[in-house]
Amino acid sequence: MKLGTKTRYSARAMLDLALNYENGNGVVPVKEIADRQHVSAKYLEHLLASLRAAGLVRSVRGAQGGHRLARPPGEINLREVYHVFEGTDGFVECMTCLEPCDRADGCVTREVWTRLYDASMEILESTTLEDLARRARENQDTVAGV
Repeated sequence: MKLGTKTRYSARAMLDLALNYENGNGVVPVKEIADRQHVSAKYLEHLLASLRAAGLVRSVRGAQGGHRLARPPGEINLREVYHVFEGTDGFVECMTCLEPCDRADGCVTREVWTRLYDASMEILESTTLEDLARRARENQDTVAGV
């Protein structure tokens, strides 16, 4: 399994928003996220538009505008972010559509790909943005010597 850049960068942006969720109204300007995550602001806007369409983030207009999480960090998991950019069809086409392959019924490799996908989705689903934010703060404390 190889994650696309959109998924990886979006997860980082969502983590950034989660880390700032409790600060004021939780609104973070795109430029600040882009600078911290080393992503171009234009590319990040494109990613945030997809996340906004999926109902994971909200945009706020105006001088104090930016983006914020649509729900608390503990209510958003990485599977939701994954599905926005990678889809829900599984790792191989025959997981959701048996028509292309005449061996699908007895294919033992299909069983492996299905188990791999299910295990991966379980990990992503059980990992919330709150979990990541907590780990990021712990890492920061360790790095800072606290």
